[in-house]
Amino acid sequence: MDMMRVCATVLLGVFLCLSPAAAPSQAAATSPYTEVFYPSGNLSIQAYLYKPYSDGPFPVVIYNHGARRGGERRSVPQEHIGKLLSGAGYVVFVPERRGYGRSDGPTFPEEVGNDRRRIVPRLHAETDDVLAALDYLRSLPFADTKRVGIMGWSFGGIVTMFAISRSSAFTVALDQAGGALTWNGNVDVRSALRAAAEKATTPTLLQVAQNDRTTSSITTLAEIFKNRGVPHRTVIYEPFIPHRADPDTPQGHRIFSAEGMNVWGKDVLEFLAGYLGGTSTGTPGSVAPARSQQ
Repeated sequence: MDMMRVCATVLLGVFLCLSPAAAPSQAAATSPYTEVFYPSGNLSIQAYLYKPYSDGPFPVVIYNHGARRGGERRSVPQEHIGKLLSGAGYVVFVPERRGYGRSDGPTFPEEVGNDRRRIVPRLHAETDDVLAALDYLRSLPFADTKRVGIMGWSFGGIVTMFAISRSSAFTVALDQAGGALTWNGNVDVRSALRAAAEKATTPTLLQVAQNDRTTSSITTLAEIFKNRGVPHRTVIYEPFIPHRADPDTPQGHRIFSAEGMNVWGKDVLEFLAGYLGGTSTGTPGSVAPARSQQ
């Protein structure tokens, strides 16, 4: 790994440790993100770190992004997520998994191409990058790594399910339409998500819109959790119409972008608070009540 990146990460920890405590009125306010790099095997992974003001320690939420077809090498700090969650009292960590942003490794299209059989192995490798982040987070004095949540949208939702099936480090999980775009056309994805739900024990919020490509990738996992007695909540939102249409993506899938946060944000904050106990109810970054079906 590049020595400059290692030094930058170490200096970040020192700087954040020595930063003066904020006034009580700032406790729920957000700070700008900091770009960091951490190792995953022999790869260097780019990530964005959001920290509430004051000393902490704060519970942590790892956010897993979805695919970015044609834009894999853009760095996307997911600032809407950072603002929402750090405003509610969480350290927020957003990895650019291998092949995205400035992280090492081949992009998803370079490794998978048109071979659907490679999707699950690739997403398990990306899960390695997420699990490797836990060691980095443990080095941060303001991060309470005994209270760690994990959430993700689309491919990030699949990675989230894989992560909780492979590690007991997570207190709570949120799957936003994980597998909704690939469920109907890829038996390997269906099998892998079912297997993850059969193994996971982490309390999980499962979310999807009625007009996504399918709701089955969520409802099937919910049924498995119900049969196994795993704490969970399922929310199926009313059809969502985004401002920007994508001809290759169902409109409902975009509910979990920034423009749909007023629909699902309240559910996310309430579910996280029930298990992680954030320090506020979402100010700034407050959201309107969600319309949902359970």
